[in-house]
Amino acid sequence: MADTILYLTELLGLTVYDLKGRALGRVKDAALVPLVDPARIDRVLIGAGNAWLTIRFDQVRSITLDGIELREEHLTPYHSDEYMLRMVRDLLDQQIIDAHGRKVVRVTDVTFEIRPFENFTALLVQEVDIGLRSVFRRLMQGVLPRRWIRKLQGPIGPSYIRWEYCNIIEPDPMRRLRLNISPKQLEKLHPADLADIVEELPPDSREAVLTSIDSEAAAEALSEMETDIQVSIIESLETEKAAEILEEMAPDEAADVLQELEEETSVEILGEMESDPKSELQELLEYDEHTAGGLMNTEYVALSKNATVEAAIASLRSSDILDTLNAIILLNGGEQLAGAVPLGRLFAAPASQTLGELTVEPLVFVNAEARESKVTELFDKYNLLTLPVVDDQMRLLGVITADDVITVLRGDK
Repeated sequence: MADTILYLTELLGLTVYDLKGRALGRVKDAALVPLVDPARIDRVLIGAGNAWLTIRFDQVRSITLDGIELREEHLTPYHSDEYMLRMVRDLLDQQIIDAHGRKVVRVTDVTFEIRPFENFTALLVQEVDIGLRSVFRRLMQGVLPRRWIRKLQGPIGPSYIRWEYCNIIEPDPMRRLRLNISPKQLEKLHPADLADIVEELPPDSREAVLTSIDSEAAAEALSEMETDIQVSIIESLETEKAAEILEEMAPDEAADVLQELEEETSVEILGEMESDPKSELQELLEYDEHTAGGLMNTEYVALSKNATVEAAIASLRSSDILDTLNAIILLNGGEQLAGAVPLGRLFAAPASQTLGELTVEPLVFVNAEARESKVTELFDKYNLLTLPVVDDQMRLLGVITADDVITVLRGDK
């Protein structure tokens, strides 16, 4: 097995010999051409003086720890090819999501299989190494002979990701981010886990992740990130894609992001939005971000105080915000705030009972122009989960939920 395996750290620096056994140079890098073969090394690059030369895979007779022997020595100068994936330049030390999709690790080495064919010997990428064993190998290269390093690394368990599980997540050949899980698998991660992964990535790679998954999953992940990262990502996206993601976010969260953008950028994104979410956001953007109006969300369920419990439950079944809902807001005939009913009260009440009979007392609400300090004071005093926001005529404008207040207390808004 040891004779069929070669590590990238061992490949680098190997001497290449011509047909007469003369040294031509030492290996500097190796490259795949994924469009031709996703695993076979297509070129080996060597440095000879100030020039870099290219060795095609079918020019190699043998590969061992002692060097590379050629079967055909007509070498050509190296010219960068955008469709080439170079092991050292593009993969080594790049970040990668681990096999569980839960954290970002770094590629510290690459494992090849040495495979003899009828007329040549090829290197096939088997794994990307991410563990302590590969770190040890790299530290010892040039310090100890390669065969000694192999013996000494034995007690250290290997840690790797199989090459067939690695994907380039977008077609741009200059993207260097490699993921071992597909965009569909990324979409299945909890938004907070995906947010943690994206925040760990370099700025240019964050855009690649969020554009590879659907807008709803991207919006959920974006909602879990720090404001400065949200803004950075939205600014880096195409206007149309940014609008799609913000449309999927809760209106208050989307408004917070838009308020942090340059006015010109914000206007361009709003211009790409559908009319309904655009109107909601424009209304929210009229309020100072440090007021109740700036904190409120326009996603809620509001029913007449004369509606029955049966009607309320039917309305909840058709709601798409049930996961975040904890109360139904009640309105009188003039569409003014009349009360609030915690969801828990519905399940203990007769189906024919009116919602007005279940409302909590006292009715706590806040004017849209109230400062956020007043909002936090009310949540603390009355142990609220939801706080209705009204205008001067007591018309319902939106609601503030406990997570909005937590955001304020953490200083994220």
